[in-house]
Amino acid sequence: MQINNYVGFFRIILSLVLAMCLRIVPLPGALTAFNPDWVLLTLIYWSLAVPERVGIFHAWTFGLLTDVLTGRLLGQYALAYSLVIYICLKLHKRLRQFPIIQQGLFIFFCLLLSQLLLFLIKNIQHPGQLHASFWLPVFTGTICWPLVYTVLRFIRLSRRIS
Repeated sequence: MQINNYVGFFRIILSLVLAMCLRIVPLPGALTAFNPDWVLLTLIYWSLAVPERVGIFHAWTFGLLTDVLTGRLLGQYALAYSLVIYICLKLHKRLRQFPIIQQGLFIFFCLLLSQLLLFLIKNIQHPGQLHASFWLPVFTGTICWPLVYTVLRFIRLSRRIS
């Protein structure tokens, strides 16, 4: 049983690493603005599905790794991810009962909060105007949530990750 726990945790980490790979995949031209935050979506799923395994420490760690991979100010994604995952952990019992459409609305606000924090940090660092495409990952992430939920749920149930 102990080895089963490690295998399940390894699969969670592997899904987060794959999400990081999707995060840094270069997309052609204007499509770059549409790339959702796959890492945050994956962290949200695992924090709702198995909150005793994925928490703020994982959000902070993968946030720092995302900062390094994207070349952003160290700690900005870590802060945004940690805050969103804290909210998810506080509300996970309620959110698990919601249908996927209502969860999608919650995901929209989580992604919006994350982008808002990134905007505030970027505005402090380099004051100026921001292009409207900065907010597009919020919408594409919300649209991708049912896909992320379905794929990760299938993995969790078929591999008995608990």
